[in-house]
Amino acid sequence: MTGAVDVETVFRAEYGRAVSVLVRFLGDIDLAEEAVQDAFATALRNWPQTGVPPSPAGWIITTARNRAIDRLRRESSRDARHAEAARLFAPDTPAEEGPVRDDRLRLIFTCCHPALSLQARVALTLRLLGGLSTARIARAFLVPEPTLAQRLVRAKAKIRDAGIPYRVPRDADLPDRLGGVLAVVYLIFNEGYTGSADLCTEAVRLGRLLAELMPDEPEVTGLLALMLLVESRRPARVGEGGEPVPLPEQDRTRWDRDLIGEGQELVRRCLRRGRPGPYQIQAAINAVHSDAATARATDWSQILRLYDHLMALAPSPVVALNRAVAVAEVRGPGEALDLVDALDLDGYHVFHAVRADLLRRLGRRVEAVKAYETALAHADGTAERVFLERRLGELVGGPQV
Repeated sequence: MTGAVDVETVFRAEYGRAVSVLVRFLGDIDLAEEAVQDAFATALRNWPQTGVPPSPAGWIITTARNRAIDRLRRESSRDARHAEAARLFAPDTPAEEGPVRDDRLRLIFTCCHPALSLQARVALTLRLLGGLSTARIARAFLVPEPTLAQRLVRAKAKIRDAGIPYRVPRDADLPDRLGGVLAVVYLIFNEGYTGSADLCTEAVRLGRLLAELMPDEPEVTGLLALMLLVESRRPARVGEGGEPVPLPEQDRTRWDRDLIGEGQELVRRCLRRGRPGPYQIQAAINAVHSDAATARATDWSQILRLYDHLMALAPSPVVALNRAVAVAEVRGPGEALDLVDALDLDGYHVFHAVRADLLRRLGRRVEAVKAYETALAHADGTAERVFLERRLGELVGGPQV
């Protein structure tokens, strides 16, 4: 590797690692970020002439630490600042890359601390662990860049002022806190699923990092498996007009078999542990879908059993709606419609779309048309609207969109 491409590659791979180590050294997220950014700027100037060092991550961390020491000495002559700089420069300072496993895990749990708002947790995770720019995160979430920047500033200030600890929670607290971390990663993935594909890529990368750092946590493995299996269908998920292609109509030859193979192996690993959780069960459902060569060959009975298990572990109206789709395939649309009509999801366009499809299958055309019209009224995205308009057009016999 040579030149700017080298620095960009190392940046994507090592930014979160470097910031994590520097936060431990400095105890200050802003200073750690600035020092790491300075180090990468130095690399961009030097590496094209000197070549990439044997340990790029170690070079970045060492350079960043030295930049931080220089800044502390330069900005103040107070004894405390000199003492801090001397401590950082002391010979018994831990090795440059430090206990990287612990440092990155500490930073993830700091970013996802429950004292922070959900939006702040997402933004901090993408900024500090992913190295995404403020502008890029703002574009992905469709918010103005100044708004996103203020979220980051407030989140860092709250971490500092509230004394939020830079550590992995104690064993007794880990299950609850880990659930929050996984929810943030899955939220990032879902935002990418309906918007920016870059966010899906980041979520999968963060999932891989968590699986590397916490290999004994089956729900971490389950979330990674779920994201890989869903992501495997991306090439077939959108039609030529940009409209969503429902799972039964997708060209399965376009699914990414490598991602499917990896996701299925992770699901098998989870099953062997015998500690099922919601992400593992959702991954297993997607594994069953990926096993079927055609939509007709899908084992809906197994999927329904998995949804029954998911409802027992993590009941919600959305899970119940998805379970009703499986019921329609196993027991018929009539029983499924009774289940759907009992749900309180009136503001959710997917609820009305599912209901419309069940009514269509039952031959209740007028009611199905009204349900599709209601789904359209609640749909936000252009792609979803195009899909629903096409379905409605097919039903009323008008032109297909």
